[in-house]
Amino acid sequence: MTDQNALKRAVAAKALEYVKDGMKLGLGSGSTAEMFVEQLAPMVRGGARLLCVPTSEKTAALARKLGLTLASLDDLAPLDLTIDGADEADRNLDVIKGGGGMLLREKIVAAASKQMIVIADESKLVPRLGRYPLPVEVVEFGHKSTAARLGAALAAAGYANVPMTLRQRDGDTFKTDSGNVIYDCALGSIRNAPALAAAISAIPGVVEHGLFIGIATTLLIATAGEVEIIERAG
Repeated sequence: MTDQNALKRAVAAKALEYVKDGMKLGLGSGSTAEMFVEQLAPMVRGGARLLCVPTSEKTAALARKLGLTLASLDDLAPLDLTIDGADEADRNLDVIKGGGGMLLREKIVAAASKQMIVIADESKLVPRLGRYPLPVEVVEFGHKSTAARLGAALAAAGYANVPMTLRQRDGDTFKTDSGNVIYDCALGSIRNAPALAAAISAIPGVVEHGLFIGIATTLLIATAGEVEIIERAG
């Protein structure tokens, strides 16, 4: 096990402390979230009654394999809690997600939850978001035109000449579980995340973006010696 994997397992274990019997639980996507699902399974085998909504087909397959009970979001909402990972997070609890391409479903599930706990290792905690390229999910129809509008909106917001890359996988254009494509925008540093989020959301053809602003309620960060708990003020 690598040191980073040890941190991921530690923060996933800490997140279990927030899970209570009878909860309706959102299950995130990505390596750290999958470690949480793996550690959740013994709790269920021990008798905990949980109903779970996965945020991706991959998470759903893992949860079924481990014996977790799944249901649709429409049947369960509002959820009590969603636990998910992050590609980047700051101490304001603003987050960039979508490196795995599941940002749309992740945000829908998180928004339908009373609480969202983000779990990550210390490498994901940054002073300011933007080092990690921001994923923007767009409808495949006319996506190049949408990308041009996205570039113009970024320039108008003060981010000129931002490199935007159409995500590829195995030599083909990457498609999300919802059939959309993703442009990764290398912003470098995001000065006003709420304003940028609003500007991107207003573009026709944009389905969603990876800025999770004001959604997370708790951030758990694993370091070598402890798991730091950062709560949203107020």
